[in-house]
Amino acid sequence: MELNHEQQTQFGPQADSQRTLYPYVTGTSVVALKYKDGILMAADMGASYGSTLRYKSVERMKAVGKHSLLGASGEISDFQELLRSLDELILYDNMWDDGNSLGPKELHNYLTRVMYNRRNKFDPFWNSLVLGGVKNGEKYLGMVTMLGVNFEDNHVATGFGNHLARPILRDGWHEDLSYEDGVKLLEKCMRVLLYRDRSAVNKLQIAKITEEGVTVSQPYSLKTFWGFSAFQNPTVGAEGSW
Repeated sequence: MELNHEQQTQFGPQADSQRTLYPYVTGTSVVALKYKDGILMAADMGASYGSTLRYKSVERMKAVGKHSLLGASGEISDFQELLRSLDELILYDNMWDDGNSLGPKELHNYLTRVMYNRRNKFDPFWNSLVLGGVKNGEKYLGMVTMLGVNFEDNHVATGFGNHLARPILRDGWHEDLSYEDGVKLLEKCMRVLLYRDRSAVNKLQIAKITEEGVTVSQPYSLKTFWGFSAFQNPTVGAEGSW
């Protein structure tokens, strides 16, 4: 059967792919922890076009519904598509008008199924997601990777933060962490990431979520010190270095 011009455009070899084949504009680490009254989450505002730090005012933390806060590493356009899907889900849930609303645990389970479903179609969302929230006095914090791997914990991190920030969080976190101490701990993590992650920028936001709702700080910069001797020649003493 011969295809007409419209069908050839739609199905032929010249048809555009309608999915993300590779990540193009990406954000780096998200770090989050439970504190005494809720959840704290931090992310910088950089977005890289390939290996070029192209954009420096990209927000990667968003409130979802009444009880949840979502942060994302990875492809920015995929994050935007996930936010669109979550907006539809929250709207559909509100239309029942039964007084119930989706909490962070339900949204984390939903995102886990979405990510795993897309992975099985060999068309993944190129993101690692952090979902935190408070509902009925119960704090919840979890993450899910682009493969659908997921877990809950008292503190989580994505990207380089999973390697560099988690040890700091293990040492510094405790159950009754105050808001001020929680912010200091996140800033310590973000400062280390700024030193060691080439995709990080010194412009970050810290978001908190409690029973009262979500608050996202204005962007600000950390005080840094680049005079450490290890920064002058980082390969000195490295095994196998040139």
